[in-house]
Amino acid sequence: MAAAALRAQLNAHIAGMYTEGVVDEDTFEELRDEGTAIEVSHLFIYDASEIIDDIDILMEEPEVDFDEVEALTQQLMRCTSSVGAQQVNLACMHFGNFYAIQCKQGCLVSFSLVRNEFYIVRHELEIMISKSRSRHVVLTPK
Repeated sequence: MAAAALRAQLNAHIAGMYTEGVVDEDTFEELRDEGTAIEVSHLFIYDASEIIDDIDILMEEPEVDFDEVEALTQQLMRCTSSVGAQQVNLACMHFGNFYAIQCKQGCLVSFSLVRNEFYIVRHELEIMISKSRSRHVVLTPK
């Protein structure tokens, strides 16, 4: 397949991420303009995965350290802003309502939403990374 067709396919995937609200278009286009979209996406996936795992471990404790949960959630929200993952950020805010009142059951339910939203973003970014790397397509602005 010609490079132009591959680039068009990649751009269509990214446009779909914008349409579906997976990432914020302005934020992600800025990354593309800077040529850092792939690198920042990798960092987001790694960092957010680590933070989510850490929160998960804390939530499994008999006595949850809600202050630590809050600190990690704030770190996750900063991480999500790097790629414009607004749905993850919104889920974190919802989660925050429950750790603020130290409601473990509410935290467990709302944290599953955080995790699911992250999995959606991770999946779409991994597809984008795979398409750009496996086909040697340069990720450029639209």
